[in-house]
Amino acid sequence: MENEASKIFGIRAVIEAINAGTTISKVYLQKGLTGHLFSELNTLIKSHNIANSYVPVEKLNRFSKNSNHQGVAAQISPIEFYDLDELISTTLEKKSAPLFLLLDQLSDVRNFGAIIRTAECTGVDGIVIQKQGNAPVSADTIKTSAGAAFKIPICKVDHIKDAIFQFQASDIQIVAATEKTENLIYSGDMNNFTYISDKFHEANLEGIILSYEEVEFLQAETICNTL
Repeated sequence: MENEASKIFGIRAVIEAINAGTTISKVYLQKGLTGHLFSELNTLIKSHNIANSYVPVEKLNRFSKNSNHQGVAAQISPIEFYDLDELISTTLEKKSAPLFLLLDQLSDVRNFGAIIRTAECTGVDGIVIQKQGNAPVSADTIKTSAGAAFKIPICKVDHIKDAIFQFQASDIQIVAATEKTENLIYSGDMNNFTYISDKFHEANLEGIILSYEEVEFLQAETICNTL
């Protein structure tokens, strides 16, 4: 269950939160909402690339417990997100072989929390998620992670492929998981700078992000389970 303090309601309240630099996980907008203030809010959401979705008024009523939500509700993130470029730079200054983990459109907050907990225990230096289509860092995520979400840096990026290009530019080895290989994760050389991408489909990598020759595929149901 979400903490009530992590929710805000009302068009003006959400506008002011965005302008104040508050880290917002997601904004819920009532279907069919119009007006000057809504246009202002919509412009802010787009310019800050904040995850959002249009929902029926009934969902907003349940979400706000029938308070005066004015057709808008937002979830405030309980953590601050890191800048990926800065995280890569500072980590490479401290460690000779850092380890990063990317999660591709993970939708369940409890699974997300469990992966964060496992990643922190196994020495992962940072987690990368996409701004749209990924489970938010919610109260349930924090609880399932056993507080690890406060210890491990988490970055949000606009597009997954951009993050991969950033890692490549820093000479960080890319490792992806697939069931279509005879290689096990333990057979790979993990002493180099390593960036593990979880649940990627080869079709997403080939020709769009990376060619097969640029990725070492390792067999695993998921990287975190294997680790």
